[in-house]
Amino acid sequence: MATATVLTAVAGARRGESALGRLRAVTLPSDAVVLPNDPKFDWDKVRAMPGVAAVSGFAVAPFSVEELPGYGGLLPPADHEAYQTVERPVVLEGRLADPGRADEVMVTGRFPAATGLGVGDALTLRLMTEQEADDPYFDGSPHGPRVRARIVGVIRSFWFSDTLERQFSVYPSPALFAAYPRNFVGTGSYGFVNALVRLDSGEEGLPTFKEGLAKITGRTDIEIRNEADVARHTQQVNAYESLSLLAFALAALVAAVVLVGQSVARYTTANVTELQVLRVPGMTTRQTLTAAAAGPFLASLVGATLGIGVAVVGSLWMPIGAASLVEPVPGIDVDVLVLASGWAVVPLMVLAGALVSGRISVAAARSEAPPRRSAVARAGARLGLPVPLVVGSQFALEPGRGRDAVPVRPAMFGAVAGVLGVLSSFTFAAGVTDAANDPRRFGQTFQLLTVLGENGRDWQPTDKITATAARDRDVIAVNDARIAVAGAGQVTGGDAVTVTVYTYAPVGAPVPVVLTSGRLPETAGDIVLGPITARNLELQVGSTVRLTGTTGPKDLKVSGIGFVPQGSHNDYHSGAWTSAAGFETLFGTDFKYHAALVALRGGADTEAVRSRLLTAIKAIDGVERMDLLPMSAPPQLVEVQDIQSLPLFLGGFLALLAVGAVGHALATAVRRRRRQVAVMRTLGMTRRQSRLVVFTQASLLAIVGLSLGVPLGVMLGRTLWRIVANQTPLFYEPPVALWALLAIGPAALLVANLLALWPGHLAARLHIGHIFHTE
Repeated sequence: MATATVLTAVAGARRGESALGRLRAVTLPSDAVVLPNDPKFDWDKVRAMPGVAAVSGFAVAPFSVEELPGYGGLLPPADHEAYQTVERPVVLEGRLADPGRADEVMVTGRFPAATGLGVGDALTLRLMTEQEADDPYFDGSPHGPRVRARIVGVIRSFWFSDTLERQFSVYPSPALFAAYPRNFVGTGSYGFVNALVRLDSGEEGLPTFKEGLAKITGRTDIEIRNEADVARHTQQVNAYESLSLLAFALAALVAAVVLVGQSVARYTTANVTELQVLRVPGMTTRQTLTAAAAGPFLASLVGATLGIGVAVVGSLWMPIGAASLVEPVPGIDVDVLVLASGWAVVPLMVLAGALVSGRISVAAARSEAPPRRSAVARAGARLGLPVPLVVGSQFALEPGRGRDAVPVRPAMFGAVAGVLGVLSSFTFAAGVTDAANDPRRFGQTFQLLTVLGENGRDWQPTDKITATAARDRDVIAVNDARIAVAGAGQVTGGDAVTVTVYTYAPVGAPVPVVLTSGRLPETAGDIVLGPITARNLELQVGSTVRLTGTTGPKDLKVSGIGFVPQGSHNDYHSGAWTSAAGFETLFGTDFKYHAALVALRGGADTEAVRSRLLTAIKAIDGVERMDLLPMSAPPQLVEVQDIQSLPLFLGGFLALLAVGAVGHALATAVRRRRRQVAVMRTLGMTRRQSRLVVFTQASLLAIVGLSLGVPLGVMLGRTLWRIVANQTPLFYEPPVALWALLAIGPAALLVANLLALWPGHLAARLHIGHIFHTE
């Protein structure tokens, strides 16, 4: 079991760490997602650009599936290059959809398990009407044509894959868009097609591509998402999960060394003792050690062989977490390097442990030096403490020698590791829970959003709408946000950076913004950068950054580092805030989106406020159609929740290590030091006092574990959470696992004394005469 546990974890970690790279190596991944959001955009000009290998368009339009209530399909492919020249997916089951048939769809990997439907089953797609496709306020419930389609394949690529926040997806054949173009993009007044682009030189060609795109379009505000950046973030999540698996493997290895090693040492020591009689007829020390170690070594060969078989079966559940969503070949996997190494190393470790134990046993039998005494036990005796307490402290802290030896150090190590593991995992989990329940940790201080205009044109009377929203009793702030994309030079050694810029323009009360350093923009020359944007541009508070908007390049001073709203085209950690004057300096009167961001007081019923605001706003003259949408949670929130269980699992395993190590020490102490107990029983110790000896031993081991494990556990849990907070990133707040801190002491003492029940019973039931007779 030890071999299977360690090898399954190590092989799973290697598989998870390499999953994304192996998937991208065989799927012709896109290098850029180009988002002009323009109904009249000419993609043929992009296809003709030098260095462009392939372009695959997708409609930014929803469709529903009648068999899947609540599911909204999105981004259907808009040309025949989909699934072929860009993001060509691996087929996990079935086949790719026929590009000439509108009645065929494919699904992602988790779809069959989540829905009970699979290859061969039929779905009914519901498309928009043309009027709905032309409506910027369409609510997402299509009422257009029904298309009966059959699932023909289960697919996976980096683009066509499940995500932690989206359980599964349905992808139609490009023939569906060809048959119903107006039911996706309307008559040309609003709906549009964006595209995936693959370049001849990959990510290295992005700067040249961006320059060329600006030349052929005359636009510098087109957002171009670097897919390699997205892949790197995904790889960071996978790497963390793989590192957690390796940590679990290390914990399992340590547990095996402590628990299995104790059994091997005990077996070898007993063999050496019995073989001493053969020294008289001439058995040498080497022969004695070889004979004593042969049994454990042969057993380890059998165990390692069986463990490899179990590890191969265990690969069915690997990799774990986010990496499982990008694994190109799910199922059984044989990692020859890991399995072969394990088969060789495990028996050698057992053999080495047996030989060392045997050598120590032989040396101890010849040694005349007195065993090491415990200062705590000596102090207790000098203070006149009751005999059971003194003897119990000797059992807990004095390792002894020869047949009186007790695994004291492994027991103390196990107790410390158990407390440390449990408390660090609960401390880490407290950080995750805090972040999951408080969007402010991700800088998300707004609860509602409404779009007021797009591409430089407002649809609604914006001033009246924002003023009406600001007057509501549950609204603490409204930000009149104009949003556009600016260029910001290049990252050192590579890709050009685009920055999504938001205006900081409070309507009434100041808008809450989470800053990690500095201050909000106050003048036209100030700017606040998102943490990742600042990191990519190698800037800090006080630096100067040159941004290029529609009015040309402008130099701005970084007044702060802070989070921005999570948007459809930017993450909460990437972007910038400027004042209204600063935005006008960069973009004039242009904008990509115009939105009102609404922050509510704590405890307010978001849906009730939304309904009340809609009623008030729709009563304003000039308001035609209106909707208020809840702000979307950052995908990193789900990623953080996904890794929450890994430290808890590791902490649980370390707790089992503590239980095994302490329990073994208690049982071994009673068995090996029964002569000492028998002597004291002869001198008047009662059965109750014999039990108290074992309970004292158990309590002292628990106290040792608590004294070191509590501070180290809190420190480790906070350190791990700070690392995750910096990598995610999110606003770090030191986590406090209050209930775990209050309960860990009583729980450790309770578990230790429960483990002492049976050894204490044995100590009280020792047959004194039989012990002296055998001695």
